[in-house]
Amino acid sequence: MPSTDPKPGTVAELFRSAHGPLFSFEFFPPRSEEEEPVLWAAVEALAPLQPAFVSVTYGANGSRRDRTIRATRRIAESGGPLTVGHLTCVAQSKAELAEALAEYREAGVTNILAIRGDMPGGGPWERHPEGLANATELVRFIKSEGDFCVGVAAFANPHETSNDPDLDARILLDKVEAGAEFAITQLFFEAERYAELVERMRGLGCQIPIVPGIMPLTVITQIERFAALSGRALPDALVSRLRACASKEEVREAGLAAAVQMSRDLLAAGAPGLQFFTQNRSKATREVLAEVLTTAR
Repeated sequence: MPSTDPKPGTVAELFRSAHGPLFSFEFFPPRSEEEEPVLWAAVEALAPLQPAFVSVTYGANGSRRDRTIRATRRIAESGGPLTVGHLTCVAQSKAELAEALAEYREAGVTNILAIRGDMPGGGPWERHPEGLANATELVRFIKSEGDFCVGVAAFANPHETSNDPDLDARILLDKVEAGAEFAITQLFFEAERYAELVERMRGLGCQIPIVPGIMPLTVITQIERFAALSGRALPDALVSRLRACASKEEVREAGLAAAVQMSRDLLAAGAPGLQFFTQNRSKATREVLAEVLTTAR
């Protein structure tokens, strides 16, 4: 993803200097060598859209973590967009976290998205005996390890463990006070929830950029999966619209149209940009962003 344009050094600087909405893409590490071409095909296909930054999610076990670092390094060393490294607390000691940060730094990656993470297999959260308990501690730890710009997760839908949006807001504020400079929301499907989140945070005096995360729904079987990812059932109107479709093609068209409309609503509400969770595919993201760009720029 080569580029000759000069880039600010941090995501926070990108947002401070932006003259319009910024768009970014998230990929995940290949689960095997056979999956690597799929990732790089998506990276290359999305490169012409000139994302402000890209990132690779952090694997929950040793081999996936290694692939995360390798993939992040390859993107960062390609001369492409600003690259953000992910880091979680899952099943790692502080020494292992420090080692991962050193590898990121060696690759020139100094922007980190700090997330507590979920246990492999979806089991209950367990702190590593020599690790960290939550994302706030992780942010503080990363800042202590060097000059990193740190981003964190935010929840437009209340986190399912507490279903308390005010608690979510206070936790996000804690992460900001620990050193976080930007936030990206987990998946959600109602623009109003994003506006409510931003209002809560501004009411607490928190001014960091909060970027909504977008994933177009293009297959009917994704309804339950996306509900699990977003922490709550999808809106009834959206589900009804999708289930009324007579073919796979109609489902895809309806899902893309919903993503385009929500993206436009989010930008109209003042979102500083959009993060697309690509799932290592490019077509849906390209189609949604092409429609959004007709009105955003």
